[in-house]
Amino acid sequence: MKPQKQILLLMLAGCLYAQNSVAAVLEFKNVGDNPVILYDAPSVRGQKLFVAPRGMPVEVLISYGNWSKVRDAAGDLSWLESAQLVNRHSILVRSLNAKIYSAANDASDVVFSADKGVLLEFISPPSGGWLKVQHRDGETGYVRLSDVWGI
Repeated sequence: MKPQKQILLLMLAGCLYAQNSVAAVLEFKNVGDNPVILYDAPSVRGQKLFVAPRGMPVEVLISYGNWSKVRDAAGDLSWLESAQLVNRHSILVRSLNAKIYSAANDASDVVFSADKGVLLEFISPPSGGWLKVQHRDGETGYVRLSDVWGI
């Protein structure tokens, strides 16, 4: 095989690998029942950056041993011990005041509203740009995907 063709095939394989890796990145988990310390490196000897509250959603980018590199809703990157993550799925309201509707459309009644930073549990997978959610007080409804982060 000609060297130029080999280089082209290697570049194509690299692009396919990168594309598959990006798809795998979209894994969201939540901080467990206790607040956790986020570090700048995968070690308790790293610099402490932040204390994440219980239930906070994070995007898991990579796992390294007992540690996970995560991204928060602000886009900041940090490390935490993987055992402190759970699969339960809360989402974070990112708009100033998200309206939660009785049905998955703007014409339905507003059940409640949630301010920026409020955690909501999602009940069912997204559909048509909407997500069914539940507030911790028990109220349920539909929120626009564009108003939340962590799904």
